[in-house]
Formats: sequence, structure tokens, C-alpha cells
Amino acid sequence: MASAAVLPERLDAPHASVLHNACGTSPVAPFSDAQLARDAIIALIDEAELTPKPALVDRRGSGAHRDLDLAIMRRSAHALEPTFAALARTARRRGEPSALLRAELAQIGRAGEQEMMQATGGSNAHRGAIWIIGLLVAGVALETASNSSMRAHRPGDPNRVDTSRVCTLAAQIACFPDRFAASSDSHGERARRRYQVGGARREAQDGFPHALEVGLPALHAARARGLDENAARIDALLAIMSTLDDTCLLHRAGLAGLHAGQRGARRVLDAGGSSTAAGRVALDALERELLSLNASPGGAADLLAATLFLDMLAHRDASRS
Repeated sequence: MASAAVLPERLDAPHASVLHNACGTSPVAPFSDAQLARDAIIALIDEAELTPKPALVDRRGSGAHRDLDLAIMRRSAHALEPTFAALARTARRRGEPSALLRAELAQIGRAGEQEMMQATGGSNAHRGAIWIIGLLVAGVALETASNSSMRAHRPGDPNRVDTSRVCTLAAQIACFPDRFAASSDSHGERARRRYQVGGARREAQDGFPHALEVGLPALHAARARGLDENAARIDALLAIMSTLDDTCLLHRAGLAGLHAGQRGARRVLDAGGSSTAAGRVALDALERELLSLNASPGGAADLLAATLFLDMLAHRDASRS
């Protein structure tokens, strides 16, 4: 597997990656395998760098994590660039969701996990994101490779990427069983079984509702209210947290942790969001409560990264129209 290209450690302007090649070299074709991989990495790094996030790794520190920090999150993201490119390339070659595509993507994803673990020294920084973002990357590859005559008859710009269809295609892939997977005993899977919640698997099979129907609308609404990009993204994270049955919270702190995360996020939003004085007080209280429980909303963080990835697709469309 090829080594990951080096991306800038942060983007000073929102969506800078949409308008410029992230590596500062020759332009990359919109929605190419290489560009989709870079978009995925940028989404992961933007999520990691977003500050302040409650009990999550950010620019201030490690949150509730002992084995992760921002440098590790960046290394993990960079190491996954070849994985995301391979996922896009494979989906584009197969052309439609199928059991065979599901098996091939799973094999690539498992190899990507090993690359991640090697890059992080054994820390699981992005296993959930490989699943969530990886499926979306595959969905974009399928959507943009669809029959040209079908795309030509779409209303509006036939070259526009339909994010809803991207999520539908990704969901169709996720609904096929991974025939060659070993029996999973991950923290998230144990929490899913114990508390009878959907987890990342159901989120994908349902078409990523917490990204498409919660995260994106919250992000767009915050921007429409005039919030700066950082505050808009924090509020999108909180919107996701307020309704998600986050298996990361459940694994670390059970139902008490889940309820603390959901109710605390709702209190911040009810106080006007993270940009208001009352909202900042509520956000600080939420973080203190989660840290006292050693709980971290990692599932919501993965879905925020998915939200940012989908948002980049729309902004690239706007830049091309």
C-alpha cells in the first residue's frame, strides 16, 4: 500500500480544500479517487482540530482519552489516505452496490485499520471513521460514476453530486453482510448488543441520518445565523450528540454517560449554542460531567467528520457552477 501524501496540518479558511489542491501540487480532478481520499482526510483532521469539543481530542488536549492526542489523530488520518483512495477506486470499478463490492471494501478497510494502528503505535484513532467515511467515499464514487445518460436527465446541474443519493448508495453497500469478517468483539459492538442500540452499523444501513438529517441542517442553520465556522461546527456536533445513541459513551460510562452526553448537548443548544455566553457555560459543564465519567462521544465525532465530508461535496459543486 502506498504511503500517504502529506497534507497541511490545518486549514485556516473553511473549505479551503474545495478550492485548492490540498498538497499544493498539480490540480486533482473533482471527485477523482485521489480527491475523494484527500477530502476524507481533511474531514478527519478538521474534526480532530475543532476546539473546544466536550471530552474529545482537540487543540487543548486529549479529553477523556489516555492513548490519543492531536498529533496521533493527524498521523492516523494521513495514514488512511491510500485506504480511502482504494475504496473509491474499487467502488468505481464495480459500478454498483453488491455483495462482492461489500467484501472487497471490507478487505481494504481491514488493511487500512492495520495501517492506522501502525501509524498510531497501536491506538485506535479512526476505526469507526474508516467504516463511516469509507462507505461515503464509496458512495460518492458510485454516484459520480453512474450512467451518464441518467445523470444528463437530472433537474439542474447534471454534474452535481446528490448527497442524499450518496448516502443511499453507501447504505445499500452496508446492508450486504461482510462474509469474511471475523466475529466482532469491538467495544462498540459489545455496547450495541448490551444496550440494544443500532450503533455504527445501523447508522450506515439507515443512510447516515445523523449526518444527512441532523449534522448538515444544523451546520447550515448555524452559518445562516451568522456564526463563524468554528462555532457552526461545534453546534453541529452538539446536535448530533443530542440524539445519537453513541456506543462510545455507552461503552465508557453506560446509560449514565449516554444520557449525560445527550442532555448536556441539548442544554448547550437550548442556551443559544456554543457561541453565546450561556451556551459556553453549559458546554463547559457538559465537558466536566463527561470527564468525570471518563466518557467521550467518539461516535458523534465520527458523524461530524461525515457531515464535514458531505458538506465539502456541496461546496465543490458550488465552486464549479
